[in-house]
Amino acid sequence: MINKIYQKYVLIFSLLVLTSSCAKLDLVPTDTISPDKAYRNIGDINLGVLGAYALLDGGTIGVVSTVSDEATFPTENTVGNSDAFRWLYNAGSGSVTSQYYTFYVAIDRINRTLAGLDALTLTGADATTGSRYRGELLALRAYFHFELLRNYASSYQTGALGVPYMKASAIIYPARDNFEVVVANAKADLVAAKPLIPTTFTDKTRITKAAVSAIQARLALYEKNWSEAITYANEAIAAFPLATKAQFPGIWTDANDSEVIWKAKRVGTTDSRLGDFYFRQTGGIVLYAPAFKLINTFDKVNDLRYPAYIRFDATRTGTRSQYLVNKYVGGTSTAPGLTDIKLFRTGEMYLIKAEAEAESTGDAAGDLNALRNARINGYVNATFADKPTLIAAILEERYKELAFEGHRFFDLKRRSLPVVRLAADAANASGAITLPITQAQYAFPIPAAEISVNKQTVQNPNY
Repeated sequence: MINKIYQKYVLIFSLLVLTSSCAKLDLVPTDTISPDKAYRNIGDINLGVLGAYALLDGGTIGVVSTVSDEATFPTENTVGNSDAFRWLYNAGSGSVTSQYYTFYVAIDRINRTLAGLDALTLTGADATTGSRYRGELLALRAYFHFELLRNYASSYQTGALGVPYMKASAIIYPARDNFEVVVANAKADLVAAKPLIPTTFTDKTRITKAAVSAIQARLALYEKNWSEAITYANEAIAAFPLATKAQFPGIWTDANDSEVIWKAKRVGTTDSRLGDFYFRQTGGIVLYAPAFKLINTFDKVNDLRYPAYIRFDATRTGTRSQYLVNKYVGGTSTAPGLTDIKLFRTGEMYLIKAEAEAESTGDAAGDLNALRNARINGYVNATFADKPTLIAAILEERYKELAFEGHRFFDLKRRSLPVVRLAADAANASGAITLPITQAQYAFPIPAAEISVNKQTVQNPNY
């Protein structure tokens, strides 16, 4: 009898515990917001858009300068990323793999916000604003996938391993899309985005119609779609002419934003500081200095870009570099190194157009000369004997014009050219003077954690 009574009470107690547990499982979490409540109105959608913009940073700028022939590794740098500079990175190296996660987090935010926008019924002014937000989100999705492609594609050609193109927020394990698939999806998003953004919207810290054209022009360059590259570059140039000689130096101190098509805004005194974080460190330590190879390409007397990009300081003696990257010094004493990140400029559009014209038909020399005339005092128009000479001149002009803006390593890769440093620039590189196109490090690796978790994906060759 006692045993039966005991069994009865055990059963009742178990049922009470089970009922209580089920009730607890039905509780709504207090540390997260469910999707149906995250996007309740147009203001919430804007917050979602801003959340995606927040992940625009200068990470690619630092990596590209480090692994290419733009920068050198001075002796005074005892804390910098020497493995990247020496081409010793692998799938576990955060210096070259961290952007993979940053960009996919941004894409996930974009897809969540698009889903939230789809669930809303908007009318009047909210519907108009919502349409623009959709355009911005689609263009941002294309941009972040394109940045992933530039960083992690095995090469830039049909059939090459690209990255998964994510159009919805989901926990899945996708295989890598080929290069051409990523390009096609990005182009489709940009085409859909463009008519949704009104011409009257001119906020350069967000994506405008002209910014979509600029993204399309750069994407077409990588696709080698020369006619589209010319068309879209012309659209961006028409909206934003080249800066005058008087305006140009002020671009890099934020005194003005002439010819800046799209920028990532940096404010205050503690925001991400490109100059201090990638090229210098508090206390005056130079982490990366301009490469002598780059310095030697400039007309130091007449080229406005030389003093805007590079500073020589004779007071820095001993093991300290006398050359410093001057491009991100900032314009105030309260926030040195704090400058807006110039994501797209008209100078790049001229060079995209010139390269596309050199590869097809058009006045490539005229565009190259126009850019040089805007940058170099007393410049005399040059002529070019043949196509290879013209292409080489355009690539060298990109090297100068776009220095420390996150292009050089990718430009060499686009053209299947090795990275070649001067011996003086590789003094602290343990012999890393030439990176051949056959070496694994010629393409950044997919992160080791991604390879481990996602059995559908594969690593880039030779890692």
